[in-house]
Amino acid sequence: MRKASKTFLITSVIIMTLSGIGLYFYLKQLLQNEIEEELFSNKDRVEHLLEQNPNLLGVPPIMMAEKTEKPHKNILVDTLIYDPLQDEIELFRQLSGTKNINGQEYKVTVRSMVIESEDILSTIVFMFLMVIFLAFIFLFYLNKSRNKKLWKPFFSNLERLKKFSLKADSPLTFEDSEILEFYELNKEIKILTSKIQTDYRNLKQFTEDVSHEMQTPLAIMQAKIDTVINDAEINEVQFHQFSSLQSDISRLKQLNKKLILLAKIENDQFTANETISINNIVEETIENFKELTSIDIQLKEQNTINIIMDPSLATVLCNNLLSNAVRHNLNNDRILITIYDTKLQVINSGNETLDRPDQVFERFYKESRRKDSTGLGLSIVKKICDYYGFLPSYRFRASTELQEGQGKHIFQIDFNLKM
Repeated sequence: MRKASKTFLITSVIIMTLSGIGLYFYLKQLLQNEIEEELFSNKDRVEHLLEQNPNLLGVPPIMMAEKTEKPHKNILVDTLIYDPLQDEIELFRQLSGTKNINGQEYKVTVRSMVIESEDILSTIVFMFLMVIFLAFIFLFYLNKSRNKKLWKPFFSNLERLKKFSLKADSPLTFEDSEILEFYELNKEIKILTSKIQTDYRNLKQFTEDVSHEMQTPLAIMQAKIDTVINDAEINEVQFHQFSSLQSDISRLKQLNKKLILLAKIENDQFTANETISINNIVEETIENFKELTSIDIQLKEQNTINIIMDPSLATVLCNNLLSNAVRHNLNNDRILITIYDTKLQVINSGNETLDRPDQVFERFYKESRRKDSTGLGLSIVKKICDYYGFLPSYRFRASTELQEGQGKHIFQIDFNLKM
């Protein structure tokens, strides 16, 4: 609406300017033609009077007649002449020409003051512009108020569309509009949003069904393999094959759980937000990992970070960061977790930086060839951070920058955006 008003304003100003200029030159030409027509008429009158009175001298400086011997054609010029009545020099339009009257050549000169015509012309143009300007002001505010009324349903529907949620059970409703195009737009958007809601519910149900249905057969397969390994007499080759198959099933179960978790995050299914302490979550995570690994995990706390988020996602966030550090740590070196300001850092040793550090948080990105790596751990970290507005980052500190022999992979989460 503002753009339409701005366009109307600019267009109107251009039209007013061009109209004023055009009117000025048109009226100027019209007045000049009238003056010249009057001059020719006055010249004819003077010539007629000369036929009756050869000694007529005219009325200087308006009309003048004098005898001459050289005939010439009519000449129209602008000239400056002193006007004794006005006691100043004035601009006149002058017509001069000769006429043979009773065997004698007479030079007849008639003049008309131009200043008066210029004043008339200026007054006409000024009044025209004033009328156009007042009409423009009236039309501008009329158009603005009219547009506001016409566009009100559009902006109202736009606000409803901004608040639209896929999780809402009720369909999106719009305010009716008198404009056909808006009516058609509202109709199509209602159809589209209803279809999106239906697709979202179907996809959500499909995701939950797939998760449930896959877990059961995988668990059965794993139980049967355990039974075969424990009860049947198998050789060493078969044992390794069954063990490998069991590992693949476990990895498939883990991959399924992580994909389901990503889908739930994207579908906004975590709404149990509460104020939690990142420090406490990290401490619990470290205690759990100490039972699973012999790697020394050290926590350095310089600040306490309290944040509003789903506790289960906070646990997943810390678990995935520490799991990634443990999995890719070199030579069982010490892992350092630092909490300072609004940041959480997880640091583990490494020989060199990643080949594609800008892709480290992308789904299924892996540089390690470990079979137990799904490539989803850090992508889940990124998805949780995006969900809550946190800022994840990665950098590598080379060994030349440190006193220790190994370089360091540093993964950091900045919680500042939600503090």
